[in-house]
Amino acid sequence: MADSSICGRIKAVRKALGVSQRDFCGGIYLSHSFYSKIETGKRNPNERVYELISAKYHVNKDWLITGRGEMFGEPLPDVELAQLMDIIRELDPLFRDCVVQQIKLMANLHRKSKDPGRPAGGGEKPGKNPRDTPAGT
Repeated sequence: MADSSICGRIKAVRKALGVSQRDFCGGIYLSHSFYSKIETGKRNPNERVYELISAKYHVNKDWLITGRGEMFGEPLPDVELAQLMDIIRELDPLFRDCVVQQIKLMANLHRKSKDPGRPAGGGEKPGKNPRDTPAGT
């Protein structure tokens, strides 16, 4: 049976997102200690907490407070992706460009591995690294 209290609904949001208490409370700028007390019912959340959870995690505020309606007002957010984007934004431009290039290469390899009609090497000549070829050649 689901917990119908506000504290129980907050915990349900975190579990639906699949994140730890530490990650969840970090996303809404609360200390882990304070947040843990909310989940266990030792502290009651205030309006600021409702606003932060609703804004950060796209939770239906009416559901959060009253239990009426749907949990999420929008499609379930990809919290891990949002956290990754925050990390990438904090990097120096040179490092950020390197990370983006690596992600693009990995995504390309992943796409090629799913396409059985493509050669395993993606069609490049054996022994030739495409990054070693000047652009436009």
